[in-house]
This record gives sequence, C-alpha cells and structure tokens, in this order.
Amino acid sequence: MEAGKTPEWYEEWFDSPYYSILYKNRDDREARMFIDNLLQLLQPPPGARILDLGCGRGRFARYLAEKDFDVTGLDLSESSILHARQFETERLSFFTHDMRTAYRINYFDYIFNFFTSFGYFDTDHEHLRTLQAVRSGLKDQGIFVLDFFNSVYISDKLPATEQKELYGIHFSISKQQEGDFVTKTIQFEDQGRHLFFKEKVRLYRCDELEALFTAAGLEIMHCFGDYNLGDFDESQSPRLILAAKPMH
Repeated sequence: MEAGKTPEWYEEWFDSPYYSILYKNRDDREARMFIDNLLQLLQPPPGARILDLGCGRGRFARYLAEKDFDVTGLDLSESSILHARQFETERLSFFTHDMRTAYRINYFDYIFNFFTSFGYFDTDHEHLRTLQAVRSGLKDQGIFVLDFFNSVYISDKLPATEQKELYGIHFSISKQQEGDFVTKTIQFEDQGRHLFFKEKVRLYRCDELEALFTAAGLEIMHCFGDYNLGDFDESQSPRLILAAKPMH
C-alpha cells in the first residue's frame, strides 16, 4: 500500500486475524464437492497449470494440488499468503499479488476465482482490469471460472442482521444494499476494544458480467446456478458460476 494512503476495506479486513475467526466454520465439504464437480466437467489433465485467484489462506489451492495439478495461489492479503506458504510443495506455490494486474502471460490452463472473490473494487473499470489480467494469464485454449453470488437472489434473501459468538467474541453483523453494492458491517469487542470492519461487494447481474467478460476478451461457455452445476435461474439460483474461454 502507498505511504499515506487510506487502506481499502479488503486490505484491512482480510489481513485481520478476526476475518479467519469469523469464517472459520465455512463448509469445506460443500466447497470440495463443487471443485470436484468442476473438475469432472472440465477434465484437466494431470500437471495442468491452475491459478487460484484470490486464494485466501490456500485451502482450495491445496486441495487442487493434492490432485496432481501444478497450482499457484494469489491473494492481496500478505497475512493470508504468509499462512498459506507453510503448505508449499513442488506443485503448490503462493504469492502476494493484486488481481487487477497481470501475473504471468499466456501461462495458465485454468484460472479459478472461487466463492465470491470478485466485485470488491469501487469501479467497473477495476473489475474489467481484473478480467483483462485473467485473459492475459490464460493460454489460448485456457478456461476461466468465476464463482459469484447471484445478486438478484442475494438481494431478495438479504438478512438485515446476524449475531455470532465465536471464541468468546460476539460479532454483530448487519447487511444492507447501497445502490449497486451490498455492504456488510461487522462490529465486536475484544480485549477492551470496540472494533469495526466492513465488506462491500458489487451486485453484478448476469448480463452485466457477460458485458464485462466480452469487453475483456472472454467468451462465456457455461452458466451455472449452484455448486451441483445446475442451470442458472436468476430468480432461484443461489450462485452465478461462469466458465469462459479467450476470444480469438
């Protein structure tokens, strides 16, 4: 981060130890089922080069590496990458990197962006830059998969407040829609301090993402609505999962 610059929400929150506490009990079984379904569809050959973009602490990059792929994990969070590096092997490496800039050119067979690790920036231009960087990183026959929430479904089902008690910390969470973004505020007290973080994600509809993909030079091949890879239904599907290839 540049000296004197106010950190973005994702820079503060993802580097905070409280982020991993709040989301420690995420459903790994469901996530691995989704990855297995995806691999069954795509049939990547052994040794395929896979990029886990926005890999966090590396749980799913590690799972992919166990299946004999050559896996790279990238994330902006230095603390997450520091944690992930303890698991590095010949087939698995992690680096701190901003997804808005290209990492390696014409290098990866597959690039995966799992579990709504997209939409964090303030402008459509920054999200387009991310997709352009993805396009640059793919081989000519490569495939990109974006796993995003279905913003129409999310808007309808959005709970206003939520309370969680984890490791003796009481998290008070509130969610609200602000224009094209959904904002989650997370407040709690720990060691006599009142702490406040937020998450802010762009509510992209399917047609908006399709337009961004096209502008970035990516052609959509499949559109799924859940982790079983069922068809996408804007009113009913919890997820919006797009698989795309480079345009030629």
